[in-house]
Amino acid sequence: MAKIPPHIIDEIMQTSRIEEVIGEFVNLKRAGSNLKGLSPFTDEKSPSFVVSPAKQIFKCFSTGKGGSVVTFLMEKEHFSYPEALKWLADKYSIQLPDEVPATAAELAAITERESLHIINEFAKEYFMNSMHESEEGKAIGLSYFEERGFRMDIVKKFQLGYCLNKSDDFTKAALEKGYKLEYLEKVGLVKSKDDRQFDFFRGRVMFPIHSVSGRTLGFGGRTLITDKKIAKYFNSPESIIYNKSEILYGLHFAKGDIVKYDNCFLCEGYTDVISMYQAGIQNVVSSSGTSLTKEQIKLIRRYTQTITILYDGDAPGIKASFRGIDLILEEGLNVKVVLFPEGEDPDSYSKSVSSSELENYIKEHTQDFVSFKTDILLKDSQGDPIKKAELIRDIIHSVALIPDQITRSVYSKNISERFEMSEQIVTNELNKLRKGVISKQISEPEIRELPHDIEPVDHTFQGRQETNYSDDHNEHDLMRKMIKYGPFAIETEHINDKGEKHTIETSVIELVCHELEKDELTFNSPLYSKLHQIMMDGLSENTLYKSSFFLRHEDQEIVKFVSEIESEEHEISPKWLIEKKIETSTELDKLQQAIMGSIYSFKAGKIDQRINEIYQLLKEVDKNMDDQKLMDLLSEQIALEKVKKMISEKLGRIILR
Repeated sequence: MAKIPPHIIDEIMQTSRIEEVIGEFVNLKRAGSNLKGLSPFTDEKSPSFVVSPAKQIFKCFSTGKGGSVVTFLMEKEHFSYPEALKWLADKYSIQLPDEVPATAAELAAITERESLHIINEFAKEYFMNSMHESEEGKAIGLSYFEERGFRMDIVKKFQLGYCLNKSDDFTKAALEKGYKLEYLEKVGLVKSKDDRQFDFFRGRVMFPIHSVSGRTLGFGGRTLITDKKIAKYFNSPESIIYNKSEILYGLHFAKGDIVKYDNCFLCEGYTDVISMYQAGIQNVVSSSGTSLTKEQIKLIRRYTQTITILYDGDAPGIKASFRGIDLILEEGLNVKVVLFPEGEDPDSYSKSVSSSELENYIKEHTQDFVSFKTDILLKDSQGDPIKKAELIRDIIHSVALIPDQITRSVYSKNISERFEMSEQIVTNELNKLRKGVISKQISEPEIRELPHDIEPVDHTFQGRQETNYSDDHNEHDLMRKMIKYGPFAIETEHINDKGEKHTIETSVIELVCHELEKDELTFNSPLYSKLHQIMMDGLSENTLYKSSFFLRHEDQEIVKFVSEIESEEHEISPKWLIEKKIETSTELDKLQQAIMGSIYSFKAGKIDQRINEIYQLLKEVDKNMDDQKLMDLLSEQIALEKVKKMISEKLGRIILR
């Protein structure tokens, strides 16, 4: 990847909106001047992930992660720094320097994860080209999609392709390109047997499987041969970039509409998603033929609290899917169900009716899970009271999984009315089963959240998390102010050669750097020392760096530290201040005193450190120590004690309120 010039990096950072980018991964809701949502880095039910549009930073209080929009992409999508910038440039249509395709030597220099991503992107483009440009691809692959009724714009949008029915057509092309056979095998595109390599997906139409941001994680390949001995679908194997239990097909395209309509339609296969999308219902995803997992449900929960499951009209596995409904309920989401007419599935039905007819059918046939489950199970009870009792207990057990007490209460009433029985009986059974559910959760060895019955602690931008930047509070305080107020102008008193006092105006960075330089003081923390040096280099070029400069820095340790500084303040509503008629004094209001106080505290800390070192040397003095050296140490200690006293007096006069 070509190196991105600094001026283009600045353009990318200034153009990018962190709330827009993160909004593609997290359902954000307004919380004062900030936005909040569920953390995309961990499992949580109460939002602790905060985005500040004003400061263009994020903070995840569950994991401690924080930083800029680039940091987010590096953490969430495992991008390298250049990849994150390229992703943003693509999103905001910013022209980058011409890129040279990655060679074998370049691939060897980057991580395995990035190599696998690059190979998958190459494969996706290769399969698309094979289908649209080759005679075989057009005659077999493209004609299949056309026969299925897919428009060309939809075929291109979902990046559908075809792997030629030749033994090693793709393999040869990939190896000639310089991609490692080891990595080609890891992503499942190539198989080896007896020192011979062949294409795993040969003769199949290809469905790329995307991450939330649109990266190609793997593929689904459908055979076009009618032979029961041949598997209808092959899928990419698990790898460090592809975990099928954590992926939903189509989410990359659906996430915007899922948030917009606060509902996610869930179906079974690739073509179900594509057909529904083509019909105008675009908030639809698929579990890709696998059983629904908790990880997939948690992924949906970032965008909506409602899942509507679309069932085939004659699907024999409907009962087996009840476990998926229970998993959704257990995660605290609302479940609705739509059952298509007999012999129809989302793919076939969406093509047999108009878009408006499809929408109307879904609206008219959407059921809550209790009604749906009852209708299905009642067919088997056939008036048998024992089976009916088992049915009721089964449904109550599903309700018992719901974390929210109010929702459970509503369903209890629903069940009692449906089966014409006392609500108290339903509630008693529900409470009994609920105890069992909670008992099971507590006994599970994994880390779990508290049930929703217990009120969670709210999180806001409320102060610095514990970090490993430095154990020295004085160092942290001084560097914090240098970052936060560096270019701000303050007045300081100076004495000229004639002993006359006069006031000059200087920047915070210039003042601090001058004070440290004249006493030959440095920061112990490697991070603070690095930041100090960057500021010194800036001064040598007559440049004062704002905090926004550091938030654009390539070093993500710097970005994280600065974002924590930027996110540590409480925000007080101006309306509240007016109504209460309260005057507040901030650090900025008394900036000169605040900066001088930090400088003196920093110096006092360094003096204490040196005095302790001298004390230890004197304590361990031996007979071989030179008398002059001993006297020098004692003299230095006395001098330092005097300076310490002077600084203490100055600190005593600097009172911050």
